[in-house]
Amino acid sequence: MQLGTWVLDLVLICSLLNQFSGSVAETSSTPQAPICSEEDRASLLGFKASILQDTTDTLSTWTGRDCCDGGWEGVQCNPSTGRVNVLQMQRPERDSDTYMKGTLSPSLGNLHFLEVMVIGGMKHITGPIPSSFSNLTRLTQLVLEDNSLGGCIPPSLGRLSLLQTLSLSGNHLKGQIPPTLGGLRNLVQLNLARNSLTGPIPLSFKTLLNLQYLDLSYNLLSAPIPDFVGEFKNLTYLDLSNNLLTGKIPVSLFGLVNLLDLSLSYNKLAGNIPDQVGNLKSLTSLQLSGNLLTGHIPLTISRLQNLWYLNVSRNRLSDTLPAIPTKGIPALLSIDLSYNNLSLGSVPDWIRSKQLKDVHLAGCKLKGDLPHFTRPDSLSSIDLSDNYLVDGISNFFTNMSSLQKVKLSNNQLRFDISEIKLPTELSSIDLHANLLVGSLSTIVNNMTSSSLEVIDVSNNFISGHIPEFVEGSSLKVLNLGSNNISGPIPVSISNLIELERLDISRNHVLGTIPSGLGQVAEITMA
Repeated sequence: MQLGTWVLDLVLICSLLNQFSGSVAETSSTPQAPICSEEDRASLLGFKASILQDTTDTLSTWTGRDCCDGGWEGVQCNPSTGRVNVLQMQRPERDSDTYMKGTLSPSLGNLHFLEVMVIGGMKHITGPIPSSFSNLTRLTQLVLEDNSLGGCIPPSLGRLSLLQTLSLSGNHLKGQIPPTLGGLRNLVQLNLARNSLTGPIPLSFKTLLNLQYLDLSYNLLSAPIPDFVGEFKNLTYLDLSNNLLTGKIPVSLFGLVNLLDLSLSYNKLAGNIPDQVGNLKSLTSLQLSGNLLTGHIPLTISRLQNLWYLNVSRNRLSDTLPAIPTKGIPALLSIDLSYNNLSLGSVPDWIRSKQLKDVHLAGCKLKGDLPHFTRPDSLSSIDLSDNYLVDGISNFFTNMSSLQKVKLSNNQLRFDISEIKLPTELSSIDLHANLLVGSLSTIVNNMTSSSLEVIDVSNNFISGHIPEFVEGSSLKVLNLGSNNISGPIPVSISNLIELERLDISRNHVLGTIPSGLGQVAEITMA
């Protein structure tokens, strides 16, 4: 019996040993994820050393030997090679308190396996874009937007032949756009907006036929818009606004049938708006404001079935306005025809009858009574300033339940301001330079105090006292200048804790400014 027991124990021990050795063999055969390359780690630490302050706390996680273990925030590695292939540090849009202060270290150019580099929104990263970045030949995305980078765009970036996204917007870059960027034939998105770039759009860009998104806005670019932009057949977004571009709008642009957004505003473009604008079947937003455009607004614009935003303000466009059919521009929500050479007389029926959100017709020589809109409940913003309107205020705001901003300044409106009833959601009202009488009791009361942020009723004939102000007011701008207001400044004006600008000049107001108004940025009393 003892021998049998001994044999059984021996069999069990052997079995356990076999299981253990098999487990060890299985474990040893499982490939281990390689640790971070020492070269990559040194490159990242070089960048960390060039950042003097990091309120994002991202770089505080860059500790230890292995940058590929998932602990280094913003760093990703290829699991099969252990080489860094993604470096992504993007400040959240709404977090204005976080930033990095320092420079971009040239050592990042040694991350030879990097495919994505995003260092965006850090605000205080200064200095040039290192030319060593041209060594990152595997890059498909290079995003360095919303920092404070300076100098010129390195021409050597044109070597990054695999690049699909290049965004350097929101920096302090200067000089001309390097023609070498025309060699980036795989580019789908190019954003160089909000810099100080000069010169023309390079002719070499004609090879960028895969572009879907092109934003060169807010620079100092000059010369005409090249015709070849019309060859970017995949383009859905084109923004060349706020530059110094000259010449006519190329007709070739209106062959971009996939284009959704077109903005050429605030340049020095002249000539007519081409009739071919009606060919942009996909267009949702057309912005041509602030140029030197002449002639008429073409009737073909009525064919734009998807257009919801139209802004051709501040040009030299003249009568007559096209007679848009009832079913024309069916998606339109926002229209701005302000400050042209238009003599509308009255608001056209096709504008009054649409379910619009924004109607801006300032300086369009409107006359008579304020217009009656068929769908007032949809209106959010109205600007009818700088016209010759005289009456119609009594029912104007009726059913405007969504109205937030209204501007009726510089007209000849005559009414008692104390008799109007304002929409409860109104945040800004500008009635300056009219013929208004009465007191401020209706405009400034418990019902409007929580929503109104801007009140401008200057240059009228308003009388009475400055009313009391309740706590909880959102008022930031209060302009009562050049009226017939009398009496003391109420102590309750100190309740306007959000107030930034106060003008009570050229009235008959007595007394001194309450001490609680010491934080107001601009006070005018003289």
